[in-house]
Amino acid sequence: MLHTVGAVTAAAVLVAAAYAARNALMLVYISALIAMGFAPLVRFLARSGGPHQTRGVPRILAIFAVYILVIGVFVLIALAVVPPLVSQSRELSVRVPAMFDDMQRFLVRNKLMTRRITLQEAVQNAPAGGGGNPLPAYFGAISSVIGSVFSIITVLILSFYLLIEAEGIFNYVMRFVAAPQRERVGVAAREAVRKVSAWLRAQMLLAGVMGAFAGVGLWLMGEPFFYVVALIAAIGETIPIVGPIIGGAAAVAVALTSSSRLAITVGIYFLILHQLEANVLVPKIMERRVGVSPVVVLVALLMGGALWGLVGAILAIPTAAILAVIVDELATSHPAVEP
Repeated sequence: MLHTVGAVTAAAVLVAAAYAARNALMLVYISALIAMGFAPLVRFLARSGGPHQTRGVPRILAIFAVYILVIGVFVLIALAVVPPLVSQSRELSVRVPAMFDDMQRFLVRNKLMTRRITLQEAVQNAPAGGGGNPLPAYFGAISSVIGSVFSIITVLILSFYLLIEAEGIFNYVMRFVAAPQRERVGVAAREAVRKVSAWLRAQMLLAGVMGAFAGVGLWLMGEPFFYVVALIAAIGETIPIVGPIIGGAAAVAVALTSSSRLAITVGIYFLILHQLEANVLVPKIMERRVGVSPVVVLVALLMGGALWGLVGAILAIPTAAILAVIVDELATSHPAVEP
């Protein structure tokens, strides 16, 4: 009885501690997924010394090379995207009063609005949170941005050390596995790493496909800075649910600087692209690359978003792939008994 009570108490304490530290544990989990995703590339660079050499560059240099490559890609994208976006934002801000007047004339003409108001009156009459005091909202936004930056830095540093210490951590964990099961656990662990890495490659492929579709379509429609919008759409594809909406909103906002008709056409085009991406490309690409069925992909996205919001939706597919490996391993080790 004492052992039972002690075990139940210890389990309750561990669950409570895990719940209290859930945000920190989520950062650890994200870091582990990033390390698993880049592990095959690091292994390839560290063993690319030739057919008769077992090792190429040192592992830590291979990790540095991967990090420099990823950071360099993001820097190049930022240099290509930010200046045109600033220019378009300035042009759009100049056109906002005229667009606001056009919209009001349309509403008054269709008797949806009794009288026209100025843009300044609309801003002053807009509801303000926090009892009209904007300072709490500003401080909250600044705190959120600082927290996000620290979280990103923490994930990058932790994933770096996980890549360095991957072999030692794996060997330490294997000490707690029974000797007859170590080979099976090792095979399952390598399969999980392979699936997570395949998911990362599939995300890049999906981003490239959607960026190409967006770029070609916007170029044919005559949208200014179509290549910038295509880059934003490609990056947005790495963020489920919200990312495509951000890409479409950016495309429509840029189109508004030219004409309202172009903005409507671009909005319809991105709506079609979003339906194609959500219902065809994501399930099929993930099934082919990761080996997860379309039904599992859609269910995982829904459950991940419901449980943890945007972060849960992003991590849903690799988590489903890892769980699929565990379920397959359990089914293999405990086959069903025929009656």
